[in-house]
Amino acid sequence: MKLILRGHHLLCLKGFQGYGYDEKFTKNLTNVNLKRKSPDTIIQLTNTPDDICKDCPNLKNNVCIDKIQNERIVFMDNEVLKHLDKKEYNSVELFEEINTIFNTKESISEICFKCMWHEKCLFYQKLTNK
Repeated sequence: MKLILRGHHLLCLKGFQGYGYDEKFTKNLTNVNLKRKSPDTIIQLTNTPDDICKDCPNLKNNVCIDKIQNERIVFMDNEVLKHLDKKEYNSVELFEEINTIFNTKESISEICFKCMWHEKCLFYQKLTNK
């Protein structure tokens, strides 16, 4: 199975606990999160709308309807992707690498701090409460 994921969604998936924009989005995100845990899943990385974004109510014409938010999202993607050297990974191996790279408050500060979900994100909370 193959998933296409934005850079910053790699961190979101680590902290996801069932919140989302609406029921359709949350259900899709839950399914993607389950699939990414399979050792048979391949993840293709991107900094454009992905398999999570497809059910986002803010996505119009393949872009976030808020231009400033769209720029911030692409910035977050690129901050994550600059630490990875391939376009495709085995999902389990990728998330092991993510755990190694993003394991301190400093390593996520530019990526996660302005995220609207950081107060609910288990990944963010774990790193910032150390």
